[in-house]
Amino acid sequence: MIRSDLSHIPGILKIIDDAKRYLASKNIDQWQNGYPNEEQIRNDITNQESYVVVNTDGAVMGTTMFTTNSEPTYKVIEQGEWIVDESKPYGVIHRMAVNDDFRGFGVAKFIFGQCHAMLIEQGIKSLKIDTHEENVAMQSLIKSQGYQYCGIIYTGYGAKRLAFEKIL
Repeated sequence: MIRSDLSHIPGILKIIDDAKRYLASKNIDQWQNGYPNEEQIRNDITNQESYVVVNTDGAVMGTTMFTTNSEPTYKVIEQGEWIVDESKPYGVIHRMAVNDDFRGFGVAKFIFGQCHAMLIEQGIKSLKIDTHEENVAMQSLIKSQGYQYCGIIYTGYGAKRLAFEKIL
């Protein structure tokens, strides 16, 4: 997994567009309001928080936003609590998606593993992630990686999300 640069934007946007279509086909309203978009991806790249997995041909197989900056929407969690207090350092994954051509090859699990390794290297013991309550496929992936359900958070635009955390 490498940091994204501007040359990766077309590949990242293709993956995101494919994911939007997939979610819409499952009647999941996640990513259906124009987010994420090119501007968001450019911001992630500028902030050095955008990562991609590329194959030997340079094709973008998967993408994610990964940061160790605290997530403002995680300050309030309902019907549960975080395992590690919000005031302690933690990692966050957002906007993870895999190219349709590479689904089933373990790309998402590889991304999780890379994020875990970067956090361990920095001495950070927690990674937090959230997903749509109807995105059962992502919830299953998150749980398969050892994450525990912690409660409900709301995005900046008021959308309900299920919150998970893993202690590394």
